[in-house]
Amino acid sequence: MPLVDTATPEAPTVDAPSGLLINGAWHETTRAITVVDPATERAVGQVADASTSDALRALDAASAAQKDWAALSAFDRAKLFRLAEDNLVAQRDRIARAVVLESGKPLAQAEAEVDAAITYWRWNGSQIGHLQGKSAASSDGTFRVLTDRKPVGPALLISPWNFPALTPLRKMSAALAAGCTIIVKSASLTPLTSAIMVEAVEAAGFPPGVINLLHTSDSAGLTSALMADQRIRKVSFTGSTAVGVSLLHQAATNVTSSSMELGGNGAFIVLRDADIPSTVQQAVAAKFRNSGQVCVAVNRFILEDDIADQFIDEFVRQTAALTVGHGLDRGIGMGPLITAAQRDRVIEWMARSVAAGSRILLGGNPLDRPGYFLEPTVIEASGLDDPLAQEEIFGPVAVMYRVGSGAEAIEFANRTPYGLAAYVFTADVGRGLTVAGALDSGVVGVNRVGVTEPAAPFGGVKASGLGREGGEDAILEFMEEQYFALARADI
Repeated sequence: MPLVDTATPEAPTVDAPSGLLINGAWHETTRAITVVDPATERAVGQVADASTSDALRALDAASAAQKDWAALSAFDRAKLFRLAEDNLVAQRDRIARAVVLESGKPLAQAEAEVDAAITYWRWNGSQIGHLQGKSAASSDGTFRVLTDRKPVGPALLISPWNFPALTPLRKMSAALAAGCTIIVKSASLTPLTSAIMVEAVEAAGFPPGVINLLHTSDSAGLTSALMADQRIRKVSFTGSTAVGVSLLHQAATNVTSSSMELGGNGAFIVLRDADIPSTVQQAVAAKFRNSGQVCVAVNRFILEDDIADQFIDEFVRQTAALTVGHGLDRGIGMGPLITAAQRDRVIEWMARSVAAGSRILLGGNPLDRPGYFLEPTVIEASGLDDPLAQEEIFGPVAVMYRVGSGAEAIEFANRTPYGLAAYVFTADVGRGLTVAGALDSGVVGVNRVGVTEPAAPFGGVKASGLGREGGEDAILEFMEEQYFALARADI
């Protein structure tokens, strides 16, 4: 069984701005949202609870600031980015602590997340001076084709609770680099991290109205009010497919540009020639990071028969060594789930899988202590039709499936409406690339599970979303291309 750490810090709290940032000033409201540490079930802070009228005031500010922000020179915009990066680096430990206390993530993972978030900020800031248009001859050579790129306009950025530092800052940096003013809507379960980061960025000297921050307990109502307003020209959302579909319906009314990073059902394919010890080491990390509450987490371990027993035995052994506890304690390998409801949902799904004939090889129980903890769990599925095969588990449950060939692995991996991330492990790189290319997935790791990279386009296909974050694509998602047909003059 996993080693369980029982130490609990003495009711720590998070030092973060509690208000809403609207038009360069922080505002309190008559209502508040209490933020709870999922590892202790204790309150760690409060933030203001925005109403629809607060949201529309933020949109007034963003709309009023849009023209001047778009016109600001690349040099001046890049200077603000550099100052903001210095502020973020200075607040790195404070931000990471907030991530731990409101999301339950272990400290080492929180620090890695904050470092990755700052790297995205740095990367997108470095692109500001390279957003030029193009010039070319027309197809018949009779005139010039000129293009220019312009910011799409005020952008609504909606982030999830599971990466409270990385996702907001990734969106913010791309939108601001493109020249868009922004309204950041935090996740109500993890708003404190967003507040600290927005405070650090805004303090660099961004003009009033360029950056606005809202927290709300009524996400659907507040978002609907903003999306109904024609002044919102872009929505970038990370979260569930169901909410993404609702936002796309709303976006259709005003033909609002939309980027969606939605659900996943990650496949981890292990071919018969893979190096099992090193593959398992990466597999355990990929599965139990943030207690499995990761959009690119592995849902289905798809193992060729020849190596299945060896892989499962080693996976159980390494999983059993994970230490579970409060994330502020160094050395913790896994923290809690985000809420009791999330934990109970995962337990219910496991029960359905067992009822269908699957076997729990390790774990499967909630921990008898405060917090929303669930043991790291390994299940061997009864077959490819196991009830968990089509669910985004979003919890610390690893499910093992056996297949007879690489072709069967591909077919099973693609048997899902999702297509965000997948992984292939093999000693034959050529075979690995062939399998990877056959997968319906926007991101595929070949012999590695680390796929978050500022220089790479990140996003899914099918029900996993639209658009890309990272690389050149990230900023272009917030821009529109304009074409000029220029007549040639006689010489």
